[in-house]
Amino acid sequence: MLEYGVNRFGSLEALEAQLPVPATDEQLLGVSDDRYLSLLSRRVFRAGLRHSVVDAKWPIFEEVFWHFDPDKVVLLSAEHIERLMQDTRIIRHLGKLKSVPRNAQMVLDVRREYGSFGAFLAQWPVEDIVGLWRAIARQGYQLGGLSAPRFLRMAGKDTFVLTQDVVAALIAQGVVVKQPTSQRDLAVVQAFFNEWREQSGRPLCQLSMMLALTVNH
Repeated sequence: MLEYGVNRFGSLEALEAQLPVPATDEQLLGVSDDRYLSLLSRRVFRAGLRHSVVDAKWPIFEEVFWHFDPDKVVLLSAEHIERLMQDTRIIRHLGKLKSVPRNAQMVLDVRREYGSFGAFLAQWPVEDIVGLWRAIARQGYQLGGLSAPRFLRMAGKDTFVLTQDVVAALIAQGVVVKQPTSQRDLAVVQAFFNEWREQSGRPLCQLSMMLALTVNH
């Protein structure tokens, strides 16, 4: 499938330069819990909005949420959230604002069990990355759909992402017949990527991008 990407980018070297590189376990472990909470929150706010708009405002979010220290953020009251709804410097979306202390609680729960959020991510096997999606969506808030895999991509944890192009390619390859949402279909997709990863020696994030490049627009 690499030849499709070569055609799109013009050369193998140009394609390779565009492929993402996942973080090592050591790199995941080296990120503090406040940075993971910041990434989780940024992912929630990016959903449905232009990423550039969210990113431009993120320094103010860091300020009003105490640099996303989970021990502090988890204590945010409903009254404090209501006050933030009056702050014109940030994106005033009540549901998304409420997600921040709720996801701070998830980070703290994970810390108690694994020592840190980075340790939680590092120890999870990529052979069951869809299981990590489910765990984050179940324990977190507003992290369903593509939000969990997109957060993992932002954090550097190796994952594929079921974008429209990736799903279209999976259908063309006969792996699934529609958008995979059931646990059964996701298990089939995971098995497909696991086999391809073993055969190619490439990480899931690169295989995901390469698969998307097989779709003609």
